[in-house]
Formats: sequence, structure tokens, C-alpha cells
Amino acid sequence: MGSWALALVLGSLAVAAVHGSEPWLNATHVYSINANSGGGGNGVFVGLTLIQSAAAKGAVCLDGSLPGYHLHKGFGSGANSWLVNLEGGGWCNDVKSCVFRKSSRRGSSNYMEKQLQFTGIMSNRPEENPDFYNWNRVKVRYCDGGSFTGEGADASSGLYFRGQRIWQAAMDDLMAQGMQYANQVLILPQLTMLSLAFGKQFYVYLTQLNSTRPFFLDALLVDVDVSGQREMRDFFNGIVRLQGSGSTLPRSCTSRMDKTSCFFPQNVVPNIQTPTFILNTAYDVWQLQQSVAPKKADPQGQWHGCRMNHASCSGSQLQFLQGFRNEMLDAVRGFSGSRQNGIFINSCFAHCQSERQDTWYAKDSPSLGNKRIAEAVGDWFFERGDAKYTDCAYPCDGTCHHLVFRGDY
Repeated sequence: MGSWALALVLGSLAVAAVHGSEPWLNATHVYSINANSGGGGNGVFVGLTLIQSAAAKGAVCLDGSLPGYHLHKGFGSGANSWLVNLEGGGWCNDVKSCVFRKSSRRGSSNYMEKQLQFTGIMSNRPEENPDFYNWNRVKVRYCDGGSFTGEGADASSGLYFRGQRIWQAAMDDLMAQGMQYANQVLILPQLTMLSLAFGKQFYVYLTQLNSTRPFFLDALLVDVDVSGQREMRDFFNGIVRLQGSGSTLPRSCTSRMDKTSCFFPQNVVPNIQTPTFILNTAYDVWQLQQSVAPKKADPQGQWHGCRMNHASCSGSQLQFLQGFRNEMLDAVRGFSGSRQNGIFINSCFAHCQSERQDTWYAKDSPSLGNKRIAEAVGDWFFERGDAKYTDCAYPCDGTCHHLVFRGDY
């Protein structure tokens, strides 16, 4: 990316169900793992740092507790390089679901893990993360329920919607930790968190870092489900209204369409000027569960088996999912034509491929064009190759680590 680089990688969310429950998954290779686990990595365990200055700024989690992050300092050639990972984890769209959420790690630092293992793109081991292992790697915890976009509160229920302030407080603190001296930065926003790339405060930080550019993006969201309804649109509309997100979503989008539409990444992507890499599966299992074929859209349970295991999908269901894949590819066609952007869309029934060691960089990791995900991202960032990979349709890819759900979800 040149002598100074800031890039955006948009990759798969480590999300649970909308109301915070955690699915247990096992890959169809030999893995039996949690959706948010490291997938077999040996990375370092990193402690939680609470942002002490956040309270004075009103930058608090849903329950009013302090936000935080996990930072593992870089060393050697990576001492002045930074990788900032904004955690994902679903949303809450009404008072009831937000009250439920604030009694979990997704809404309160009181329930957050005191340590997290850094694996995949966060690993400190060169054999697990060859290009970024010695960078300053930080994971900003997600506890606002609105993808760091909220600006408001609900006093009667004791809820704080301060996602935008949390983002700003985290950036301020990381600047003081040395990021102000960075010579290259890779930001990993998740889904609608990419709206941060267009916020006023983001450009203030870029100015401080002497740059106007780059990023890493994930999951484009389907707007219509199997019943023909727009449940995700209704859900996102609740978030935007409840949390006051409209004022923080990118003006480049809200000036041409309604605010709820701007919560969908595909409506923001066309205006991104920063070099960006999209990492996504063509058949994201979270989307299959929550936006393509959610229970509400499937009252007769015809999609239940398919939701739990792709091998149980009927021919007509697979045809529907192929249409979903085609919509995704159409949405990123213009994006992928830009020389500065990279893309890796594989035809796997999977989720969260960048922080899982088995999918990021392992001997049998998913690959396209003989490139594993880590290699494709590294080639893009360091300009070692074109880094544009789009898979053929399922079931052509034999390198996938498909995920199968155990228990209802």
C-alpha cells in the first residue's frame, strides 16, 4: 500500500444469534468448536483493558459500564504497524432485547472475558499469521448493540446507546498507546461498522496518522428472506430508530437513500474510497440462519434441516441459495473492478474465517487459486498480486470447512 498505508478488511462477523445466544458448531472436516473460538490456533492469551477515560466522555456500554479492548504489542519490524479489529456480535433493536443484551458480554464489560486468545489474523505466531504476527494487534470489544453507530439513551430502562462515542474513546486511547506513530494500519470493521470509515471522527484520526486511505469488509446482507418478507430491514429499522444511528451513518449514503438502507453494507460499499478487501463466504451460515431463512419466515419448518446442515438442503433450496450467491456477486461487481480493492468469496457454508485458525492459515485451510485466505489478504495489502478470488458455485470447492449446527439455533 506504499510507504504509509491504512487498509480496510471487511470479513465475517463473529456473531451469535440476534439476542445473544451462542451456537455450537462443528466443521465437516474433524473440528468441534464454538463459533467464536480460535479453531485450533495456539495464539497468545491477551488481557482486557478497560478504557478509564471513557466514562467522562459518556462512552459506555449498554449498561453504563466501561468499554474495553485487548491489545498485544507489536515487535521487531511490526512495532509501528497496527491491526485494529472491531468485534462483531449481532444487534438489539428494541428495549426488551437491549435489556436482555446488557446482562451479557455483548452489552456489559462486567461479563466480558478477562482474556481472549488471539488466533487467525490476530495470532502472534508466524506459522499461523505470516504477514501480521508481529504487528500491534488490538480487538475492540463490542458492547453497544448497534455496530458502534448509536448516539442516545433510554433512561427509563437504564440503557445507553453510545457506540459512536465508544469508537472515538477507543481510538483516542489507542493513539495514546502509540498508534499515532503508526506507519501502516489495517482496520477490520464488521458489516455496518464500515460506516465508521465515513464518519467525521474517522477522518480526524486519519489526518493524525498522515493518511487518507485503506480497509477489510465482510458479509453483505440479504434484504428479502425465503418468505418474500424483509425481516432484516424491519430489524435494522428498529436499531436505527432506537439507537439514533441515523446521524452517524455515512452521509454519502443517507443523502441518496433512507437511513435504514444505509445499515446494509452493500449500499455503502460503492462509496468507499479507501482500499478495501472483502472476505466472505457465498453461503454464510449466520445469514442462512438469521436473514435468508429465519424461523419467523419458515413457520412450517421446511428450512429447518437446511439451516442446520447444508447437506440437508433440497434441490429447490439450493437453487434459492444460488440466487443469494448471485445477488452477492452482483453487489460487488463494481467494487471488484477497482485495482486498489481485493476480494475472496468462497463457496463454503461457513462463517468468521479470518479469526479462526483452521480457515485463516493452516495446512488444509480453504483456498482459491492455490491461495489461502491469509495469503490472499497479505498479497493485497503488500501489493504482491491481484488478490481477487471468486469461487465457482457450490459444491465445486473441495477445500471448504463447512459448519454444521448441533442443537437448535
